[in-house]
Amino acid sequence: MNSIDEELIRPIYKNGRYQNPFDTWEDTPGLRNLFKLMRCEDFSKIPNQRELDKTLPVEIPDFEKLRNPPPSEMQIMWIGHASVLVQMDGVNILTDPIFRDRCSPVQFMGPKRYRPPPCKIEDLPHIDAVIISHNHYDHLDYGSVQSLNSKFKDKVTWFVAVGTKEWMLNAGCQNVIELSWWDEAELPGRPDFKFVSVPCQHRCERILLDTMKALWCSWIVRGPRKSFYFAGDTGYCIGFKQIGRKYGPVDFAAIPIGAYYPRWFMRPMHVNPEEAVKIFEDVRANNALGIHWGTFKMTREFYLEPRTRLEEELDKKSISREKFFTLRHGLVHIVGRDKPEHD
Repeated sequence: MNSIDEELIRPIYKNGRYQNPFDTWEDTPGLRNLFKLMRCEDFSKIPNQRELDKTLPVEIPDFEKLRNPPPSEMQIMWIGHASVLVQMDGVNILTDPIFRDRCSPVQFMGPKRYRPPPCKIEDLPHIDAVIISHNHYDHLDYGSVQSLNSKFKDKVTWFVAVGTKEWMLNAGCQNVIELSWWDEAELPGRPDFKFVSVPCQHRCERILLDTMKALWCSWIVRGPRKSFYFAGDTGYCIGFKQIGRKYGPVDFAAIPIGAYYPRWFMRPMHVNPEEAVKIFEDVRANNALGIHWGTFKMTREFYLEPRTRLEEELDKKSISREKFFTLRHGLVHIVGRDKPEHD
């Protein structure tokens, strides 16, 4: 291990639970703050479906393109929220898949999808790997995991952070690789593909009793020609600069831009668009897609504000909107070649 490795930030594990090692972390959940949050004004103003079809259209994917991705370029499709299909170097990767109507333990209550997924799991091309950032219901959905297992069985490999493997096995997943921050693993059958768990600032729990018993992470994927960074769900922290120094530049990144208001509550867990641009710069991404917005009503910013604020921040920093872009749900996009379309 060299001196650089020794300086890499590590998660804190104490009394059976993980902790964020960052000075920027603050544990905001608690009854007092939750009551305060309930009184906070809601600016989301999500319109009716007719208006949404104009402002956030969902495209039927070009399945012919998905079945025949360009061999030397990266092809992506935003499914919604943090779910992205990435096709690179002959491998198909799915991130934090959620295809159901609600991100909740039950399907009769909880945050409801206001933009449908552009396709069903049955419509997807072969999936070689699924990467999971953490175990919250909007990123790790039991029904979607079961459907993926039903379609792909032992042909798919799941990459998760430490503490989630047992859940995945209990859900029927057959090939699960569990990593802590900075651990690397090969994709079975593709030794030229490396999956690396890297830091982010967040938290984990699915029930009250398992708070922080599993770790959260973001991901670096390195193929023989292309590289991909998936930020998952995160507040801003110093970890991104370390990721950029160790693994940057990366060809493409998926970075959250939404679910950030009210700021006093969300700042430790969710970046806003300005901080998303800082992540883009820190990890030294050549291109990036804004994710984690426009799908579920989870917080209280105006529903189109993440996109608008992202574009304003890019303009301030003289970064091309074609470098860090948003896409329509379902649009199949070749990174660095196609012009981004969202209107």
